[in-house]
Amino acid sequence: MNRTTLSLIAGATALAAVTGFAALTAPDASGDDTARAAAQLPVERTSLLCPQPSTSDVAETAYTSFTPVTKGTGAKGKAELAAAGEDSADEEPADGGGGGKKQTGKATKPVLEPQDPGKPVTGSTDGAEAPALIGLAEGKYAPGWTVQGTTEVAAGNGRGLLGTNCTAPDTEFWFPGASTGADRVDYVHLTNPDDSAAVVDIELYGKDGALKTTVGEGITVKPRSSEPVLLSTLTEAPENDLTVHVSVRSGRVAAAVQALDAKAGGDWLAPSADPAGSVVIPGIPKDATSVRLVAFAPGEQDADLKVRLATPSGLITPVGNELHVKAGMTAAVDLGDVTRGEAGSLVLTPTDDAVPVVAAARVVRGKGTKQETAFIPGSRAVGARASVADNRSKGVTLALTAPGRTAEVKVTASPGSEGGTATTKTYTIKSGTTQNVAVPVPSGLKGTYALTVEPVSGGSVYASRMLETTVNGVTGFTIQPLPDDRGTVAVPDAEQDLSVLQR
Repeated sequence: MNRTTLSLIAGATALAAVTGFAALTAPDASGDDTARAAAQLPVERTSLLCPQPSTSDVAETAYTSFTPVTKGTGAKGKAELAAAGEDSADEEPADGGGGGKKQTGKATKPVLEPQDPGKPVTGSTDGAEAPALIGLAEGKYAPGWTVQGTTEVAAGNGRGLLGTNCTAPDTEFWFPGASTGADRVDYVHLTNPDDSAAVVDIELYGKDGALKTTVGEGITVKPRSSEPVLLSTLTEAPENDLTVHVSVRSGRVAAAVQALDAKAGGDWLAPSADPAGSVVIPGIPKDATSVRLVAFAPGEQDADLKVRLATPSGLITPVGNELHVKAGMTAAVDLGDVTRGEAGSLVLTPTDDAVPVVAAARVVRGKGTKQETAFIPGSRAVGARASVADNRSKGVTLALTAPGRTAEVKVTASPGSEGGTATTKTYTIKSGTTQNVAVPVPSGLKGTYALTVEPVSGGSVYASRMLETTVNGVTGFTIQPLPDDRGTVAVPDAEQDLSVLQR
């Protein structure tokens, strides 16, 4: 059995363990052998892992937790976010309540404990010793649970605004857009939530294929701990455009790449969606001064991609922007200021036969000494529902894209973490377009709030949220895609058949 097959089996097992548990019920005997449709039930357990936010002494990190209200959940549950390597101070189940707790460095108490679903709660850590975090939500807190970590770094390498959605553990991750170039310091953070060690391989692919790595195989991540790996220590050859492949031999981890630029700030590079024939990169800022597209074909076939931009008026093809991606090699192309003052999303489609690829965009805003950088990976569609936390009264841009059919979308702003009333708006996104919509804001907002996106009708919708703020005169920004929250799981209606015990 090859590694790919093992990875798929392990991935399916991990997804079942992380996403949720559901019991099969034995229906009344009816004599009807017709297969019944699977019911969509809320997941009962969700695990999220947050990487160490920064090694800067001047870093300030805010964490925001949010669980959307989901029909069918019970009245009980518990959720908390605690430092990796430490046990929580509260081991007893809790039905709700609690609030954010401030810590500097490691602490025995959780960084935050969520309140009731539908309302965000915040916590914070400061400085270079702030740890990675391990989160677990059960019961009513589990379906759609999301945690956002937002870090402000006032000066130094990677200064600006860095943001990441804490991610679930898995067994495989792709990161197109990493670098070991002269101006970049990139780390891949590996966080293990379990009580046994995980063993991880890191492979690097540049423009000419796989790079020789010295210590990239068999990396051990200790139980309930996090391991940052500096990419430049894995290879002697500097590469401006890299694809990082993280695969887990045993156990499971969460992975994220922190990309720090000496001149243009930095941000977190989230994992790309699984390899697919078509890729959507949602929410390129309308004032982007530079967009660099990076793609990788992990199989044995070359990929030829048409690169189009979904604008407010429809899909356009920038002149000369078709991308040839050789199998096992990283391809990159500079698109410049491709959005030209309008909202936009990149839509990559095969020019001929579909070949699975992964892709991401490196986005720069500003000029000279006021440049700042963010990354947008290829994303899954919103699906049934997606949420993003840590939205403020100003500096929030929500981009919605319908690359296929026209779609109607409902967006709900939650109550604020310190007060306010929820509000909802509905938008129509025309076929082939991207719209930066007027974001609903809770009335009487105090604190921060969450946005929940739910397609109502029509085609698939992709979304991203840009958060911006001014840090020492530089407009810092970070962008998070909104993939489906996988808050429900399909549970088939099963019948009890004791005759199998006699066979």
